[in-house]
Amino acid sequence: MADPKVLIAGASGYAGAIAARLIQEHPVFQLGPITARAEAGQKLVDLYPQHRVDAVLEELDLDRHAGQVDAAIVGYPHAAAAPVVKALLDRGVRVIDLSADFRLRDLGTYEAWYGEHPHPGLIGSSVYGLPEIYRDDLPSANLVSGPGCFPTAALLGLRPLAAGGLLRDVVIDAKTGVSGAGRKLAHASSFVSITDSISAYKTTGHRHRPEIEQELALAGSPVKVTFVPHLVPVDQGEYVSIYASLTEAVSVAEIAERYAAAYVEEPFVEVVDGPPNTRGVRETNHCRIHVQVEEHTGRVMIFSAIDNLWKGTASQALQSLNAMYGLPETTGLLPGAHAASAVQA
Repeated sequence: MADPKVLIAGASGYAGAIAARLIQEHPVFQLGPITARAEAGQKLVDLYPQHRVDAVLEELDLDRHAGQVDAAIVGYPHAAAAPVVKALLDRGVRVIDLSADFRLRDLGTYEAWYGEHPHPGLIGSSVYGLPEIYRDDLPSANLVSGPGCFPTAALLGLRPLAAGGLLRDVVIDAKTGVSGAGRKLAHASSFVSITDSISAYKTTGHRHRPEIEQELALAGSPVKVTFVPHLVPVDQGEYVSIYASLTEAVSVAEIAERYAAAYVEEPFVEVVDGPPNTRGVRETNHCRIHVQVEEHTGRVMIFSAIDNLWKGTASQALQSLNAMYGLPETTGLLPGAHAASAVQA
């Protein structure tokens, strides 16, 4: 088939703009229309000069735009995304949704955390867009739900233990830059209220907690998670410190072997010898993980770093899109990683 053309809906947001850049630079996918609401008529390069996307933002016209593209990345907030996703699917467009509208598989859980769902019939119909876990399901998917950024870092950090049913208790201390709040909220937060300060938020329950618990249970470890996010004075980047108690005694060597085996063939997950930092993953699709055992308590300590706008959102969406079309997941995401053959229909 011809090279697929991709619509970016919500391209004026941080993640949407990066998605537009990545598709524009991709050796196979073509950048289709890019849309926004308030910024329609402006060039994306005028909003984000660093991304060098010269295309003009348009107001979304589902009938017209759906007929021009094969796939779409939708970067709308929860509840606002679902109607657009449904309309695109009805018009034969394959969709990666970056909102929370389709991440949770249980309608009651969604409603408890997000309110009424605009299209409850689609709950449970998506593939969770974490390729390291669900890559076999992506080629046949028409709807992919992009994971939250915190769940991405946490689940990759916990996967080798969750898959063995070893988790008994999990505490996640998570830190994110201000871009994690989205463009509007980040702009509303003044410099003086953020700089030189760190604060916890949503300490009694964050919406990413049920997403993390859902995926841990599906992996074999149904466990309640304590999850506390913190806002730190950086623009982007995410760091997750995880403290896990296990259901049985496991040697340090066996834990190391589990992590090595889980990620030895993963191009975007690196198990490193010491705690990583966010600078080492900035503007990449990589997750860097360090794991060790605290002798005093026997707890496993896992440190996971990603760029919340890249591996946590936009570049992970492209990794999933590559898999959906039968391309190497690294295409357009690693230097020299190009796909010479035609994509799969």
